[in-house]
Amino acid sequence: MEDFSESTQEVEHKKIKCKDCGANLTFEPGKMSMSCQYCGSMNEIADAAVPVAAEEIDFEVFISSQVESSEKMEVSVVKCDSCGASSTLKPNVTSDSCPFCSTPLVLRSGSTCSIIKPKYLLPFAIDRKKAFDEFKTWLKKLWWAPNDLKKFAENDKLNGMYIPYWTYDSSTTSHYSGMRGDHYYVTVSYTDSNGRSSTRQEQRTRWTPVSGTVFEAFDDVLVAASHSLPHEYVNALEPWDLSNLANFNEQFLSGFRSEQYQLDVKEGFEKAKGRMDEAIRVSCRRDIGGDVQQILSLNTNHSNVTFKHILLPIWLSAYKYKSKIYRFMINGRTGEVQGERPYSFWKIFFAIVTTLAVIGGGIYVYYLYDSGQL
Repeated sequence: MEDFSESTQEVEHKKIKCKDCGANLTFEPGKMSMSCQYCGSMNEIADAAVPVAAEEIDFEVFISSQVESSEKMEVSVVKCDSCGASSTLKPNVTSDSCPFCSTPLVLRSGSTCSIIKPKYLLPFAIDRKKAFDEFKTWLKKLWWAPNDLKKFAENDKLNGMYIPYWTYDSSTTSHYSGMRGDHYYVTVSYTDSNGRSSTRQEQRTRWTPVSGTVFEAFDDVLVAASHSLPHEYVNALEPWDLSNLANFNEQFLSGFRSEQYQLDVKEGFEKAKGRMDEAIRVSCRRDIGGDVQQILSLNTNHSNVTFKHILLPIWLSAYKYKSKIYRFMINGRTGEVQGERPYSFWKIFFAIVTTLAVIGGGIYVYYLYDSGQL
């Protein structure tokens, strides 16, 4: 069985050479060929334009197998001693900063390891300039952000990263029990503050015990195989156009960095089941019907489980504010921006003081007017 165990190492990809002059090439987002900046030669990326029928791997067969069948690749490694994140250094670069926490990194010679090779990836579709423009637009929308954060937007510190993901397919059968609530209204009498009697309609709920079974078919449930980024923000970068997956080719990685998987395939499936459970509960509530629902028990069986190991493109930047690291992410296909953000204490403080002053002034004016002094 392949070892998809946790890793906290950084990797370096092999150099891609021009077929005519031998110069190093860099992949340009949105293109299916690599242009040499020295001789102008066009270097086609093999099978880049060929539609991919992504092959799924049987989860149970994979887990029970003791035969190493997946292709592996040798990579140079370096470790971030601060956050333990996994990413690559570009060719010919011997030092850099960690894209996840900005800590300086140094590539140690002679340190290599063997990792499972991804099967597919989505190439970067938007370049650094477009991603940075989206980033600056997002920053301008942040209320109560420190001025230092806005100044940070003047510095282009984005790193193009390929982040490892698992995708899971599963057919589910879920048995539930619960309660169905149907609203009805009754007329009640009451006495108002002036002593007058009146009536009004009040809502009641009639509860009925229920049970049932729902069936769901899940396709390409995404789980980031990384501990380095906040999952709530990574998930918010979705959707991804997985129908456009390309076969893994290191030419797409040239000039970019990639993270090595930290979450193994079994751990990833447990997270995937959590995401599936949310959709299953929606189906259960729909099946129960009524105005409100309660799910008291839920038992789900998974069958026909398959998975893929892929890389997805993210523009990433880390910002340090008052000794805390804040991370910003841009979907390398759509430009969707997500991230953590600090709040300015003084901006919030003065806003509260100003609001209280306005309210206090209004009350004072009303008092003067009510007392006849205005």
